[in-house]
This record gives sequence, C-alpha cells and structure tokens, in this order.
Amino acid sequence: MFSASDDYEQFMGRWSRRLAPQLVAFADVAEGDEVLDVGSGTGALTFAVATIPSARVTGIDPSRAYVAAASGDGIRFEVGDAQSLRFADDSFDKALSLLALNFVPAPATALREMARVTRPGGVVAAAVWDYGDGMEMLRAFWDEAIALDPDAPDERHMPLSRRGDLVRAWREQGLDPVEDTSLAIEQSFASFDDYWQPFLLGQGPAGVYATSLPEPRRDALRSRLCTRLGYGGFTLTARAWAVRGIVSAGTS
Repeated sequence: MFSASDDYEQFMGRWSRRLAPQLVAFADVAEGDEVLDVGSGTGALTFAVATIPSARVTGIDPSRAYVAAASGDGIRFEVGDAQSLRFADDSFDKALSLLALNFVPAPATALREMARVTRPGGVVAAAVWDYGDGMEMLRAFWDEAIALDPDAPDERHMPLSRRGDLVRAWREQGLDPVEDTSLAIEQSFASFDDYWQPFLLGQGPAGVYATSLPEPRRDALRSRLCTRLGYGGFTLTARAWAVRGIVSAGTS
C-alpha cells in the first residue's frame, strides 16, 4: 500500500523536484550557507539545497509522514509549524519555501517567522504556482471541472498565487529590497493515464475534489480531460511566481 508521501510524489513531487533547483538559484544559496526549508514536504527543495557544497539545510513540515519519508542522507528533517518556528532569532542565512506558503493558515505569520530566524542581510524566498494561468496540469483539470460543475473549488483563488501577491506580502513584512520573477518548467506524460491516475490519490485540492465525485461525474470529467489532452504522450508547462527579499536589522 502506498503512503501519503508516495501519493504526493506521484501527484506533485515530479513537478517540485524540477522547480526546486530554480528557486535555490534565485535565492542565491551559496557554499556554506545555513538554510531553512519551510514546508519541506518530501524534500524536493531540501535535497536541492544540499547539492550546494558545504551548505547545511534543515527541512520542517507539519506532516509526520512526509518528514519520515524524507529523512535520510544525513539531512535534518523535523516536524514543525511554519507559524511558530522553534529556532532562535538570526539562526539562518536563508529561509526558503517551495509551493507551501499558500497552504499555511496564516501565511503572514509564517513569513514573519521566516524573517525572524534569518540573519540581517540574509534572504527570505518562496515560490507558489500560478494557479490561474500558468500551471497547465491543474488549469486543464479545473477548466473541465468547472465546465461540468460551476461550483468546483478552482485553485485559481489560492492565496499568494497571483502575480504581485508575494511581492506585496514581502514588502508588508519590511523585507527590502524585494525582487520577483517567474520560474518555468516542463513535465512530460507517457500517456493520459500517467496524467489522470495521480488525481485519484486524493492529494491536494484537485485530488480531493476528484475522489469526492460520484463515479459517473468523475468519468465525465476524465472524458473531457482526455478529449482536451489526448490519449498519447504529451508535455505540459508550469509557471510559478517567485520572490526574494533581504532581511534588514530590526525586520523581525
């Protein structure tokens, strides 16, 4: 039987592993940096940071299952709450978060905590999918779901997922200067089922929605998606909005 971490890997892990190195580069993680990965999940960003020579990284996530699955290779993972980090002020050179802040109940609180534990002159950076237009895997799913059910909970309304949302959040916390960019990746699917089956694992809002549908409605959604994407192999693109800001003395 697959675990929740296995299910996440099949659904979103293949995407996050491709995106993680781009966020590491954008955050300018350097040799010897002490880095915190907030919302580390199954470790995509944590392991990407660990490829930087002599960089030390700690991943925290609220899910014990994800922490257990990611642990290994001498990298520290622990269960923790982004809204109440256990670390002392000025503990890290960089605090990063990949595809996680929009799921935190109080993202402003989490961002304030990330700034608090980052040393003055250090970087706080994050990336969130552009759920409205840029993440084709999910955009296709929700477009067809809404065509069948106008009340479907479209992820385009996710917090921090529109262009400029992250910049405003960073500036509100006094991070300065603030820079933003878009990060883009591609993902190939061997077949339509390679695309569709991970939705049936119940991961994320789309997976929860797909598995909640009665079978006839789920089959209708599958049929619409198959018509849109095709039966054979195909490639989809994904865009994330990314931001980084510098912690100044007194920011926290």
